[in-house]
Amino acid sequence: MNRIKQMRLAQGLSLEALAHEMGGLVTKQALSKYEKGLSKPSPIVVSRLAAVFGVKALHLWSSPAVSVDFVAYRRLSKLGKKEKAKIEAVVGKSLEERCRLQERLGLSDSFDWISNKRLVRKLDDAETAAKAIREKWELGTDAISNLTSILENRLVHVLAIETGRKFDGISALAKNEKGTVVAAAVTTRKAIAGDRQRMNLAHELGHLVLAPNAGIDEEDTAFRFAGAFLLPADTLRKEIGNRRVNLQLAELMALKRRFGISLQAILHRLCDLEVISKTTYKGWMIEIGKKGWRKQEPEPLPVENSTWLERMLTRALAEGVMTSEEAKNIGGAITRGFADPVPKTRAAFLRLPMEQRRKILEAQAEQARKHYLAKGAENDLETGDVN
Repeated sequence: MNRIKQMRLAQGLSLEALAHEMGGLVTKQALSKYEKGLSKPSPIVVSRLAAVFGVKALHLWSSPAVSVDFVAYRRLSKLGKKEKAKIEAVVGKSLEERCRLQERLGLSDSFDWISNKRLVRKLDDAETAAKAIREKWELGTDAISNLTSILENRLVHVLAIETGRKFDGISALAKNEKGTVVAAAVTTRKAIAGDRQRMNLAHELGHLVLAPNAGIDEEDTAFRFAGAFLLPADTLRKEIGNRRVNLQLAELMALKRRFGISLQAILHRLCDLEVISKTTYKGWMIEIGKKGWRKQEPEPLPVENSTWLERMLTRALAEGVMTSEEAKNIGGAITRGFADPVPKTRAAFLRLPMEQRRKILEAQAEQARKHYLAKGAENDLETGDVN
C-alpha cells in the first residue's frame, strides 16, 4: 500500500479531509494521484504531508522493512471496502512500527508454530492443536490469567482498534525480505468486554495456527481452537464432571470468572465436549436470549490492556537505540514525558545518532546559559571572560 494512502487511512482521513488539513495546499484530486503513483508531490507538499501525519518526510518515501500479510477476516463479507482498507492500514502501520522497535532492541522469537501449521481434517484436530500450543508454550492446563501478556511475550502483538460492530478480529503476519515471519498480530475491536476480547484473541490465534482442509469451515475450527486453548477439556471435566443434565447459573458464573470467557462460550464448549446435550445447550441459549444476555452478559470482565509498546519504547529510549522523537511517532500519547537520556560516557555519546547528539548539546548549552544568568554572569558570557 502506498505510504501516503496508508498514513491517511490509518488516521481515518478522507482525501477531502487530508486536503483540508493541509490548508488547501493541494486538492484531493492531486492527493489521489500521489497515492496512485501517477504524479509526485513537491518537496513543500511532502513536508506538509509529513507534518500532518506526524512523521519525518523521509518516512513517506522509505520502503517498509517488513511486508504484512493478512491471514483471516471474521465476517469479511459484512465489512465495506473503505472499512477494510482502514483496518488494514491501521494494523499494517502498527505492526511495521513494532517490528522496527523489535529490530532496534534485538528481539526475536521462533515462529515455527506458524510455519508448521496444524492440518485440520475434522474439528477434533483443532482441539489437539490447542493442546499442542499450550504444551509448547509451557502453559500447563489451568486458566490463563493474562492472554495478552502470553501472546506479546512471543511477539504476537495484541492490537485494539476503533471500528464498527461488524468487525470482530483479524490476524496478520510480518515478514522480512527473506519471507521469514518476524512478528504477528491479533486484532480486536475496542469497547468490548474482557471475556469477549479474550475469546476473539484466541480465535485469531487459531487462524494463525490452523490449516483447515477443503470443506472444513475456518471460523468453526478457529472457534473450537479458542475454546480448547482457554478452557482445556481435562480441566473443564475435572471442574464440572464428564456428563451433566442440569447446570446452575452460579457454577457457570464461577467458570466465567476463573477462565475469563463468556457464559455462552462456556456452554458451547460443554456441548462440544458432550458434557451437556444439544437439547440442554439450546435450552440455556433460549434462556440467555430471554434475559437479554446475548449482547451483554452479567458481570462483564475487565479488558486486558497491552503494555508491551510502552515498556519496549521506554527500554529503547533508556538504551539509546531510539530518540524520544522516534518513540513519540510510534507511541503517541503513551510517550508523554519521554526525554532523551544523557549518556554517561563519551563513548556512549558518540554512539548516538547525530541528531540526538546535537539535541543533547543544545540542551546542555541552554542549561549553562541559564546557570550563568542566574548568577549575574551575563556580561561574562557576552565577553567570553568566564571565571
